[in-house]
Amino acid sequence: MEIDDHLFRRESGRMVAALTRIFGVHNLALAEDVVQDAFCRALEVWKFRGAPENPSAWLMATAKNRALDVLRRERTARTFAPDLGRLVESEWTLAATVEEMFEPGAIRDEELRMMFSCCPPRLTESGQIALILQLVCGFGIAEIAGAFLLPAETIKKRLQRSRKVLAASKNLFDIGDARRFSARLAAVQRALYLLFNEGYHGASAQSAVRADLCRDAMRLVTMLLEHSPSQVPSTYALAALMSFHAARLPGRVDESGRLTLLVDQDRSRWDRALIAQGKRLLDLSATGQDVSEYHVEAAIAFKHVDAPSFEATEWDAIVELYDRLLAIRPTPVAALSRAIAIAQAEGPERALDEIARTVDATQLAGFPFYPATLGDLELRRGDRATAAAHFRTALEGARNQMERDFFVQRVSECE
Repeated sequence: MEIDDHLFRRESGRMVAALTRIFGVHNLALAEDVVQDAFCRALEVWKFRGAPENPSAWLMATAKNRALDVLRRERTARTFAPDLGRLVESEWTLAATVEEMFEPGAIRDEELRMMFSCCPPRLTESGQIALILQLVCGFGIAEIAGAFLLPAETIKKRLQRSRKVLAASKNLFDIGDARRFSARLAAVQRALYLLFNEGYHGASAQSAVRADLCRDAMRLVTMLLEHSPSQVPSTYALAALMSFHAARLPGRVDESGRLTLLVDQDRSRWDRALIAQGKRLLDLSATGQDVSEYHVEAAIAFKHVDAPSFEATEWDAIVELYDRLLAIRPTPVAALSRAIAIAQAEGPERALDEIARTVDATQLAGFPFYPATLGDLELRRGDRATAAAHFRTALEGARNQMERDFFVQRVSECE
């Protein structure tokens, strides 16, 4: 029997957060070991008895009981969370304290605390984000490497350094400290942005579209919006962006499970309730003087969902918005997306010129939609042979069967 990947991701992050609060951040590895034990126990028991009606509650109860065993066995051999010291040292208060830490409201607080604890000032923002993706979002090294467009070995070394810094911290972050909270918010927002992106068009070996990751990102950003220090325009803009993109998820895959180009998507399948939610959140983000990257990306996403058709989309306005985005955060993917919009506004020749001028191909070496974009543009200007060659390159770099099927279809269109 296998455990559902989404269940593992969601529950491992929640359990690590609760257990780290009990054991102390210096015992992070111990918290992860207890979580691993809980999942191993689930594999053993569920194989014979079947999965319980509430798998999440079962895993939480197993982790809680295992934590009690560890605390009783090792409370004389090691120190645990400083502020819980006496409560876990006494048998009179031990069980009640652990029970309280596993209450739903407490776990929710600890997830929030864990995200911000992953952002100590001694770490670079990229190190902070990598920690959040691993500990809270349940990402593996390969997935984090895909999110950063970096080699897996680079991410592995970065995580090793970051974990040492986190484990050396004396205490978990105080989520009531508004001043320090705002200083760490940008890294948390970026991690949730990357979590959503991995669900929307990530590098998974299983599927190119994983709605469960998108839902997790939206759940965590909603958690931010329920905490007053993070109720800032950029968080509302990030939530709006996710809502607009999530609204389009039903159209990204057709009835046979194949990826669908935006031009071919059935817009009647888009979620109008999520589009309305995105508009409301975008309105709430329009306060203050600062315009974040999430404001601009949300504005681009709104242009897409607000257009009655692909042809009626305001492509010139989208190009201008990408210019603003690149001024705030220049990335090779944003430059590529800008060129795609230019193709719609001014034609494929102009877009190919822009790609040659502005896109660093070396940074997109492992991104199959870079050669796929070149192939699409060459096909549109009538060079089928060159287009097919680009699509074959994309096929070689496909990360899952859904992408392979999509690129095979594009090759066949050229032939």
